[in-house]
Amino acid sequence: MPEATLRPGPEPWEYCLYVPNDPRAVTVSRRTLRLILTLHGLIRLVDVAELLVTELISNAVRHTKGPAALRLRWSEGVLRIGAWDADPAPPEPPVPLDRMAELEEDGRGLALVMAGADLWGWQPLSAEGNRGKVVWCELGAA
Repeated sequence: MPEATLRPGPEPWEYCLYVPNDPRAVTVSRRTLRLILTLHGLIRLVDVAELLVTELISNAVRHTKGPAALRLRWSEGVLRIGAWDADPAPPEPPVPLDRMAELEEDGRGLALVMAGADLWGWQPLSAEGNRGKVVWCELGAA
């Protein structure tokens, strides 16, 4: 019986897509994500990743006045999705999943991110908060 050889996962990579403050940026971000994941052989992550990107970029465009950016990074079997915006204010805390039915359409975004991602968080991009923030989440390949 031949020995099974371990195949290394895809090599690490990183992409950044800058988008204007425009509702169409969500569709552009989602389609860009699908293309990147497909080209890197990570099609199994597309459906969940598209939902996460939709929520993150929607928040960045809806709740800020400036441009935004989609950041994607693959390393060691983990996809990190980040949405940068120019507003240094922290995102609203996610609503607990058991209260989502009480909400209208607004206010569900980070709760969906929390439910769909393996890990999520946010960070300001400077000590004074004048370079905005990144709200991010991670998906494992398993």
